[in-house]
Amino acid sequence: MTRIEKDSLGTRAIPVDAYYGIHTQRASENFKISHQKMHPLLIKNMVKIKKAAAISHQQSKELDAHKATAIIQACQEIISGKFANQFIIDAIQGGAGTSANMNVNEVIANRSLEILGEALGNYAAINPNDHVNKSQSTNDVFPTAGKMAILESLVPLENELHRLAKALEQKSIAFQDVIKVGRTQLQDALPLSLGDTFGAYHQVIAREYHRIISVRSELTTINLGGTAIGTSMNASHYYLDHVVPILNQDFFIH
Repeated sequence: MTRIEKDSLGTRAIPVDAYYGIHTQRASENFKISHQKMHPLLIKNMVKIKKAAAISHQQSKELDAHKATAIIQACQEIISGKFANQFIIDAIQGGAGTSANMNVNEVIANRSLEILGEALGNYAAINPNDHVNKSQSTNDVFPTAGKMAILESLVPLENELHRLAKALEQKSIAFQDVIKVGRTQLQDALPLSLGDTFGAYHQVIAREYHRIISVRSELTTINLGGTAIGTSMNASHYYLDHVVPILNQDFFIH
């Protein structure tokens, strides 16, 4: 069974129970490139941005309270892991992430409609662009979510590198009295301690660990609020002042 949705190109039949909509359907047909789905952390952090935007609009009364509450609930459900199978866009896509952004907007909009007792696809009640994507653009949402996803991904990487560096350091001490032949140009050269070899390994990993730590400050600078071309067109002063602080409350890196 299907429902009919309409865009500027015409109409398209969408599975009746799908939470995605016509833009997602077209993009899934157009971008069959890697045959891999978008990374779950990218999706989750895009949804966190939508949630922060809805909270801001609710506080400023720029968005009807019932709509905002439904959008916030839908976002929280997706963040918790629900509806993962509704994000069907290929990881590699044209349009600088527009299709990814619209996939997120449509799933949130349709789940919000369901929460309000409306039919899926009834975008007159909650619109993916006008309500879920309000005050945003792919051009500020997508790179911001990407940085957030990378920051979140760095946590397990940093933990494992730290463990590896400590293990190599311990081996450098344990093997300090073990003498081996050093090699240069693929030939035997001079003797050195096996501990010195492991000490060098430790230094390499330790340097990379600190380089990764130093990258964090660069990734915390985001362009959310710049909208399409960095001028903040169609974004209110309240939104610009509050969306990032609200987002920070929902983004914890341990």
